[in-house]
Amino acid sequence: MTQNANFTPITSRDNPQLKELRRLTQDSTAYRKQGRVWLEGDHLARAALQRGLRPALGVYAETFWERDGASWAAHAQRNLVLPDALFKDLSGLESPAPMAFVMDLPAQSAVHATAPTVVLDRVQDAGNVGSILRSAAAFGFKQVLALKGTAALWSPKVLRAGMGAHFALDLIEGLSIEQVVELKVPLIVTSSHQGALIQHQPLPWPCAWAMGHEGQGVCEALMARAELSVRIGQPGGEESLNVAAAAAICLHASALSAVKS
Repeated sequence: MTQNANFTPITSRDNPQLKELRRLTQDSTAYRKQGRVWLEGDHLARAALQRGLRPALGVYAETFWERDGASWAAHAQRNLVLPDALFKDLSGLESPAPMAFVMDLPAQSAVHATAPTVVLDRVQDAGNVGSILRSAAAFGFKQVLALKGTAALWSPKVLRAGMGAHFALDLIEGLSIEQVVELKVPLIVTSSHQGALIQHQPLPWPCAWAMGHEGQGVCEALMARAELSVRIGQPGGEESLNVAAAAAICLHASALSAVKS
């Protein structure tokens, strides 16, 4: 094994550190108890580094460490090297990436009342949540507020779907309706049967878009507080759009509106 950097080899499946990491990778809410998150694969790892973050721990499959360890070792405060089979067992992927970072969970900030915002109302699918975060970051939104019942924002599955968007956003989760309505920007909702078509509706900027539960949509309490309701035209006749697809359309429309203004 390469001797070009400090590292700790782990060979036992019952190692206490490995047990803690296994909980972190396989329990979607373990990050809340441990105060750290699992970033698997070089894309997420590089995204964190590009934002100036320094991971607390680097975790590497042995063959990856032998090949590329020298280029990664200095980024983390500590490094663990595992036999490939142990890393595969640790990973949550069908085709495991051969390396990961463990990063301290960012402190949750207070709600910024005037920031361009996405509100997640009980969006439960991790892939949908991660995709919405990507759209939010791409189209200039600064914070995401997740109501109770939304998929855990820093879970491994949401992190993978977000592809690094987490590090460009203020993420605040576990909120109540009352906390969301403290926003001082207009709240916009989508509906399949009411409101003007989005392309015909002037959109305010900054604003807050509410994206709702995959089956039930935005709750009545948020609908009642919305200043604007818009429709996404669906000439193909489908009953509804996937919430992540709808979010991408709405957030892009807001970004275009902001540029025009």
